[in-house]
Amino acid sequence: MLGRVGLLWRTLRYLQPVQIFGRVYFRMMRPRPNFLPGPRPRAGRGPYRDVARRSARMLGPTKWRFLNEDGELTEIGWQNDQRSKLWRYNQHYFDDLNAEAGQDRLGWHMDLVAIWIKQNPAAHGQGWEPYPTSLRIVNWVKWTCAGQTLTPDMMHSLAVQTRWLTKRLEWHLLGNHLFANAKALVHAGLFFEGPEAEKWLEKGLAILAKELPEQILSDGGQFELTPMYHALALEDLLDLVNIASAYPEAFAAPARSIQVDHWRQTIPAMLRWLLAMSHPDGRIALFSDAAFDIAPSNTALYDYASRLGFARPVIDEEGILDLPASGFSRLAKGSAVLLADLARIGPDYLPGHGHADTLSFELSVYGQRVFVNSGTSVYGLGQERQRQRGTPAHNTVTVNGANSSEVWSGFRVGARARILDRRVVQDDNVLLASASHDGYGRVVTGLKHKRDFRLTTRSLTINDQISRPAQAEARFHLHPAVKATLSSKAEGHLLLPDGQKLSFRVEPGALRLEPATWHPEFGISQDTHCLVAALDDQHICLTLEWP
Repeated sequence: MLGRVGLLWRTLRYLQPVQIFGRVYFRMMRPRPNFLPGPRPRAGRGPYRDVARRSARMLGPTKWRFLNEDGELTEIGWQNDQRSKLWRYNQHYFDDLNAEAGQDRLGWHMDLVAIWIKQNPAAHGQGWEPYPTSLRIVNWVKWTCAGQTLTPDMMHSLAVQTRWLTKRLEWHLLGNHLFANAKALVHAGLFFEGPEAEKWLEKGLAILAKELPEQILSDGGQFELTPMYHALALEDLLDLVNIASAYPEAFAAPARSIQVDHWRQTIPAMLRWLLAMSHPDGRIALFSDAAFDIAPSNTALYDYASRLGFARPVIDEEGILDLPASGFSRLAKGSAVLLADLARIGPDYLPGHGHADTLSFELSVYGQRVFVNSGTSVYGLGQERQRQRGTPAHNTVTVNGANSSEVWSGFRVGARARILDRRVVQDDNVLLASASHDGYGRVVTGLKHKRDFRLTTRSLTINDQISRPAQAEARFHLHPAVKATLSSKAEGHLLLPDGQKLSFRVEPGALRLEPATWHPEFGISQDTHCLVAALDDQHICLTLEWP
């Protein structure tokens, strides 16, 4: 009982007052939907550019594939526990309206919107929770801006949804949820006109004015520190710039035009951050809650930005690209790209998408991912969600079987690892990155874990050291396409798909090869292997070499 109380205290002590009071308000207040006729649609649009399109989500008139799981509406409906909450959320987003080749499914879309309105009465069910409501409002508005026409019933439903959202803003969650709420209010406030729509627009813009400087860091990264949520935030800002261009008269006032300028000034750094935190294969690294095929692809986002007048991001092929505000660092030398997590777990008051992955890394050599974090395949409260958030699922050191940060439940964190002595430099032809953290101080008093990366043209050396005696192991998770062979207890080689061979060794100590899994998408688990080495005499050094 005392342990549970302590865990709750270590979790709740970081919350902001608005989160606490907002949660009480959100649970106690039960507003009623407003069914009065909605405002008129606004006329006189400027140019609206084609958006970033995801892969198609619909397999038939009432059939979807979300999170690599199929579902037919006539069999599973809109509610109940036959699917996970995240799957149900996706069902209510209506992403497919703006997905690839969406025009070919226009008849399905029109029918499905009508079915949704009929079968999801206002304020009832998961579809009316604030986050899916926000994404659905945006998707319906984007769909109409692209040339579709809503029926009167659809127009009325859109107004009812927006009114409802204004009473259910997610101040208790903040972060990407509140940003999505504000984005929806701006989209609805621009799509409609009149006093009511103006209030929606003003509210959305006011939230964005406060949240944008908080959520987008000075190096361009989104403050929850996951490449996937960064890509989603980038899409959000591109969508805002796009719809502002479509309704220029609404931004004639200097205060509003300045806000759009701020959006535009923020986007180049976000594009650069996305490129920096992606592998040579063009896809994001899997730090914390991250998976492929949730956000639009990097290419889709770059192309969307280009249509809005932004230059495609460029970074140096070799050298250090440090992201100090986020904490990550990219080291590129010869055929290798190392992405190092020298970062905190996330905002203290919002670490729910963080993993206990402090000082982890990912590595590509010859354009092939070699070492990978395990990724994310599930949300929710289950054991697998907990395992994927834990330290052993990442390329870093575990002490006494504990996690470096106290991750628990689905999205909770108690004590957090703090980064110390962070250093990223180039010394002649060697790229160096190092840091330590105190996350295991609650497990062994005073213990710190220090890690040094040294990258040269043909080698990577990783030194791990703990400051107090303890049982500690370093794990190095391999991409499923990489085959590992041990030639002795302390060395071996890795075979890449194209036939390239890399050698590795540890000293002091010994290696073992364990089965592991990689989760590049929700609903996907791929078998792979993990190199594991004990920290004998409180340290271990792994050296990886290639031709």
